[in-house]
Amino acid sequence: MTSPTYDVVAIGNAIVDILAQATDAFIEEIGVAKGSMQLIFSPEDADALYAKMGPGREVSGGSAGNTVAAIAAMGGKAAFIGQVADDQLGAVFAHDLRAAGVHFGTAVRPGQPTTARCLIFVTPDGQRTMNTFLGASQFLPASALDEELIASGAILYLEGYLWDPEEPRAAMRKAIDIARANGRKVA
Repeated sequence: MTSPTYDVVAIGNAIVDILAQATDAFIEEIGVAKGSMQLIFSPEDADALYAKMGPGREVSGGSAGNTVAAIAAMGGKAAFIGQVADDQLGAVFAHDLRAAGVHFGTAVRPGQPTTARCLIFVTPDGQRTMNTFLGASQFLPASALDEELIASGAILYLEGYLWDPEEPRAAMRKAIDIARANGRKVA
């Protein structure tokens, strides 16, 4: 068994967080419970809600993405596997992870759906109300896996939120097999 190159290789939802200030009245107007997280199931609904947002800030996010960014910030070596689309938010996600020192090399998915996004409305009291469209992140195929990358991580970290859709679940099962065949830990 060779020494690992990465402390952690993570597989997860590749989501861009878009944060904007909002009033309590706006949260009421859009019909969302303040402080909640809800899923948005259609790109049209995500686009309509985005159009209502004030000026925002875009930053890569997602559970596993945030985890590997934190590992890199603390001096660890981390890599991320997750699906983005060939669009502006996909480029934002890739740029932010790489700028944080995380290896990200998953090929973009052409066409629809678009890159996942979490529209986050922050009220004056600091409460966050999140509206998440999972988009392309839910379509990570096993063929997108870099077997050498997975084998090079001391730990393969799998985001539980990505376990539900069939295609990413099959990809994660394949990744588990690769990690175990190379004597790596799976979390």
